[in-house]
Amino acid sequence: MTATPSAPTHIVILAAGQGSRMKSELPKVCHPLAGEPLIRHVVRTASALGQRITVVVGHGADTVQAALADIEADLQFVQQTEQLGTGHAVMQALPHIRAEERVLVLYGDVPLIRPETLQPLLAPEQQQALTLLTVTLADPTGYGRIQRDDAKAIVGIVEQKDASPAQQAINEINTGFVAVPGKRLHDWLPRLRNDNAQGEYYLTDLVALAVADGVPVQAVQPPDIDETLGVNNRVQLAVLERRCQQQRAEELMLAGVTLADPARVDLRRRVTVGQDSEIDINVVLDNVQLGERVRIGPNCVIRNATLGNGTEVLPNSVIEDAAVGQHCQVGPFARLRPETRLDDGAKVGNFVEVKKATIEAGAKVNHLTYIGDARVGAGANIGAGTITCNYDGANKHHTDIGVGAFVGSNSTLVAPVRVEDGAFIGAGSVITKDAPADQLTLSRSRQLTLSSWRRPVKKPRS
Repeated sequence: MTATPSAPTHIVILAAGQGSRMKSELPKVCHPLAGEPLIRHVVRTASALGQRITVVVGHGADTVQAALADIEADLQFVQQTEQLGTGHAVMQALPHIRAEERVLVLYGDVPLIRPETLQPLLAPEQQQALTLLTVTLADPTGYGRIQRDDAKAIVGIVEQKDASPAQQAINEINTGFVAVPGKRLHDWLPRLRNDNAQGEYYLTDLVALAVADGVPVQAVQPPDIDETLGVNNRVQLAVLERRCQQQRAEELMLAGVTLADPARVDLRRRVTVGQDSEIDINVVLDNVQLGERVRIGPNCVIRNATLGNGTEVLPNSVIEDAAVGQHCQVGPFARLRPETRLDDGAKVGNFVEVKKATIEAGAKVNHLTYIGDARVGAGANIGAGTITCNYDGANKHHTDIGVGAFVGSNSTLVAPVRVEDGAFIGAGSVITKDAPADQLTLSRSRQLTLSSWRRPVKKPRS
């Protein structure tokens, strides 16, 4: 017997609601989860499942579309100018739905649903059926109940506000996820009615229409109920944030990463970590790629950065928009600002700030130093308290420190200036002109001791 081929999949994402319970000007689906708008999580899942994706927008449509502007997917948007129910929302997408497609409906405020959970709704054997994702809850209050006949076949869904006491006692509920043949949607959606307690067009009424037309109605249950949880207020958003962080932390640990406490690490946007890396407590990683055997100390924030194999970030350091090579050391209490690059083996120590600068291989900037708009050559050593004076009040200027140079403590390099290869700058110098290679350059005022000086004393109180 030949298997039924899979129909092309069209994903419809409902994202038109205002989300009034969020108490926010921001559309609900744009509130962040793990550093990204809720809707981006859903679109990413949809992209793994379908060839075409239609997003139904309404409240804050421009904001929602902007949140998806850079995502790589075949997206189209349709407007639901009035929010008249889930059925009405899918009606807005109907002109874009082809009869031969299998249509899967997702929700912009249900971000944890996984492609592998939804895949059974799209299986070849389900192609002609209406297939629901259902779950069984100890307390089903607020959800639509699944109605079954004596043979356990699904015959309908009744919403909480329309349910009788007997129906409210049913524990199997509708999650809202449904897959339907496209040709059936063209037939059924125009037949929906809004004679219910809400005065809305319910997508769930498709079940009764399917039963009346003799179309099979099937149910699939997810492995984890948490995948089906939606967001209606900020309390629920916080619950999903913790669940999402738990999932991500577990994925890292199963991939060979040690987390000192999975509950005290935040993983935002895309985070990849190589095996045998170690991450201590209170660490935030946001759009980060870490190599193998990387060690991150407690209380660090790393954003938009890459760290090479064997690099160590000591406690209380901040790294943003930077590239750090292999076997580097950063911190403690260091700050790498945007456009910083550390080559292999470079070291940036405690209370050092680096901005728009390259620290080349093996160079050391150990203590209490600011390096901005600069290059520090390979093997150079920058003493404590050194600063590059890169800003003249109007423009930024570059400082170039050569290979193997030595800059003594408490030096000031007034850009634009060059310290050539092997140059040695005496401690306490203010350097305003280029320092030649392999020579000592220093700039100090004469030291005086005044033997006639007497320490001031306080005047007696009257």
